[in-house]
Amino acid sequence: MEEDIQEESLAEFKERRLGGWGLLQLTAGTGLAVYAMWAGILMPGFRRVPLKLQVPYIPASKRQVQNVMTLLKSRSGGLADLGSGDGRIVLEASQLGFSPAVGYELNPWLLWLARFHAWKTRNYGRVSYRREDLWKVDLSGYKNITVFLAPSVLPLLQEKLLVELPEDALIVAGRFPFPDWTPCSIVGEGVERAWAYQIQALRGHNQSKGIKMTVESS
Repeated sequence: MEEDIQEESLAEFKERRLGGWGLLQLTAGTGLAVYAMWAGILMPGFRRVPLKLQVPYIPASKRQVQNVMTLLKSRSGGLADLGSGDGRIVLEASQLGFSPAVGYELNPWLLWLARFHAWKTRNYGRVSYRREDLWKVDLSGYKNITVFLAPSVLPLLQEKLLVELPEDALIVAGRFPFPDWTPCSIVGEGVERAWAYQIQALRGHNQSKGIKMTVESS
């Protein structure tokens, strides 16, 4: 099932037609390749990041963004988008009243693109894009998390989110689901699908699983 979703996502990216704005996004995204080559030689910190934790950039479609926002309906408070890319999730969240709305992204090309997009839509002062490693960011202050990341990253991210997020937090994943979690809600079909997860329910499930394993081993 997961392999089918990955293949659909790659096919979608290959077939998508690019307009002027799309071409600008692609330029910023491909800038990642040039930047990665430079950083791999000149920046020791970048070389310490395992390959499986480095996330490729594929922009979210309008439908994917809408599906994520549908799952966040009636929610409020702060929102963090992990691997925020061109910043469209953060912008949409801010327009729906989430505050603070913050995107975390390591690629400077994409940060520039996100800030330009915020300026273009007159939202520059309402959102924040930070060049920080998501693995080092403290997420305990956010009640809403959005994630458009590669499948190889999600298992490790599960552990971080379970440890750091407040009890009433909601996590929304787009394009790829978390492999070990049961979603509370799903919106969309195929590559446009988004999954929502309640941290309280996930922790309760993990605790029940741990108690069951303890009983069985005793």
